Amino acid sequence: MTRPTRERERTDTTETPSDVRTCPECTSESLVLNADRAELVCEDCGLVVEDEQIDTGPEWRAFNHSERQEKSRVGAPTTQTMHDKGLTTQIDWKDKDAYGRSLSSEKRSQMHRLRKWQERIRTKDAGERNLQFALSEIDRMASALGVPRSVREVASVIYQRALKEDLIRGRSIEGVATACLYAACRKEGIPRSLEEISEVSRVERKEIGRTYRYVAQELGLEMKPVDPKKYVPRFASELQLSGEAQAKANEIIEETADQGLLSGKSPTGFAAAAIYAASLLCNEKKTQREVADVAQVTEVTIRNRYQEQIEAMGIHG
Repeated sequence: MTRPTRERERTDTTETPSDVRTCPECTSESLVLNADRAELVCEDCGLVVEDEQIDTGPEWRAFNHSERQEKSRVGAPTTQTMHDKGLTTQIDWKDKDAYGRSLSSEKRSQMHRLRKWQERIRTKDAGERNLQFALSEIDRMASALGVPRSVREVASVIYQRALKEDLIRGRSIEGVATACLYAACRKEGIPRSLEEISEVSRVERKEIGRTYRYVAQELGLEMKPVDPKKYVPRFASELQLSGEAQAKANEIIEETADQGLLSGKSPTGFAAAAIYAASLLCNEKKTQREVADVAQVTEVTIRNRYQEQIEAMGIHG
């Protein structure tokens, strides 16, 4: 048996999986996989621990994203935002052939029938049809709110769990779907207020709140209270406030929350009042009406929270 050779040359390396053993020469754990040479090398002493590694990558080469997309022989990744995880096929709505030529009227009629039956066979029962409708509603509302794809995925998973636990019975599909989206926003740290959610939903605010509490309790979703500071960048951006005003608003929230003023208060109202106070302190005055419209709270709420905050900080307005 020949002893592994030492390799001092440093080339482009990639990290090995976490279950890799230590180096037999220096007992170091910093082993790296040299993809070009198909070798497992110790970074500290340069020992080639393994050679002739199996290359699990593709047999083709690509030098940019478009080439990679053209040569790839796999479809889109699976997604929880579709009832079939995106694994079934879809017939394109365009009535054109592979060369871009328009189809004849006979072929168009045939494709219309195929498309209709393809859509029907994608769902095998009423449960799947309901799931398909609910997930499309979540997608629609998430688009209207401008939240990232991760939130849609989490909302879809929560809805599917609620369906599995039979929490939909006796409740509207839209109501549960909206509640799941609200829960996902909170879980992903991109909070949206109930008012904002209800604006894009076909369900009233009270029903969303009631359904959300029920679903969160039944599924054991651990929801921490929303930090008012998470609302500050969005509200301040809409009001066109400077970075200095944003920093001041965060400072006000931190100081007053430490004194216990946040307990039992609405995070949106608390953030709105801090932004209003910061705009005055930074000479970027905004009216209570302007702040209230952006935060979707009442002017009375802003006035009350504002008075509490400036008193707690010892500022005389």
